[in-house]
Amino acid sequence: MVSRAKRGALILTVMLLAGACDAKAGDTAGVTIACGGQEQWCSVMTSHFTKATGIPADFVRLSSGEALARIKAGRNKPEFDVWHGGPADAYVAAAAQKLLAPYRSPNAAEIKPEWKDPAGAWTGVYVGVLAFCNNTEVLAGKRMTPIRSWRELTDPRLRSNVAIAHPTTSGTGYTALWSHVELNGGAKDAALGYMRRLHPNVLQYNKTGSSAAQQAATGEVAVGIVFAHDCVAVHEEGYTNLHVSYPEEGTGYEVGGVAVVAGARNSTGARKYVDWALTAEAQELGPTARVYSLPTNPRARIGNKLRDMSKVKRVDYDIAEAGAEKIALSRRFDIEIARAPKQ
Repeated sequence: MVSRAKRGALILTVMLLAGACDAKAGDTAGVTIACGGQEQWCSVMTSHFTKATGIPADFVRLSSGEALARIKAGRNKPEFDVWHGGPADAYVAAAAQKLLAPYRSPNAAEIKPEWKDPAGAWTGVYVGVLAFCNNTEVLAGKRMTPIRSWRELTDPRLRSNVAIAHPTTSGTGYTALWSHVELNGGAKDAALGYMRRLHPNVLQYNKTGSSAAQQAATGEVAVGIVFAHDCVAVHEEGYTNLHVSYPEEGTGYEVGGVAVVAGARNSTGARKYVDWALTAEAQELGPTARVYSLPTNPRARIGNKLRDMSKVKRVDYDIAEAGAEKIALSRRFDIEIARAPKQ
């Protein structure tokens, strides 16, 4: 027979060994990412993370509105460890609901203060500028040249010929809406007023932002409101009739974020993913997936596919305020202008 003392020692040993195995597994267990980028970009990022760290990774491609909704729905049993990609104002909204676990990565020290949350809820990994993706052939048929102003976009000749995403489901759509808040000195009623004037020209409100570039490319619409790098990517697919232009009044921009999800099943792996996503090497992978947004890491090499951001007139885009107002303002758009597509 085994004495009580020996039995207790044996149990303690087994518990310690189990704890050690769990700790080791926590370092190498897989991570699941809610990915807000293009499918190809998400695939490239997850596969290279695994190659760099040995940690298995998979992803679910979601627009920012979908990601926010899914993370909120799973707050008691999270399905994601990391959220990567999509405008940071959605991350601000998530942080306000305690859906993110603050983490100040050592690599975040290289990122500009305005491109990260001071409390560590999210950190910026890329920057994209809102632009017009023009189909020059469709516009020529209407005796129009590439659109160069928000005002011109409401021209009656463009009736049902503008593509844009809905601000409830898409970060691109919300960036466009908040840009008009900034252009109108913070007046939300005026911003919604512009969107109401634009409404007759909108063919449909898409669920995801990049869809507008494809619609412009195929001639379904004359103009898509997208981040410039999305239009450039479609142009490279052979749609040479596309032309990128920027609104002369000023345009908004996104800071794409990365964050650890609160209650992540593999918080250790999630933090390692954030560390890796902030490196220059990770951010230089974008062009390999035809994603030409600007990296936030100052050591990352910048391609020449986009116009220099410093030469584009931009609004003073307040990410924190945009995020704080996201849910309420998107709801007003949904009620007052157009219902969001089903998620």
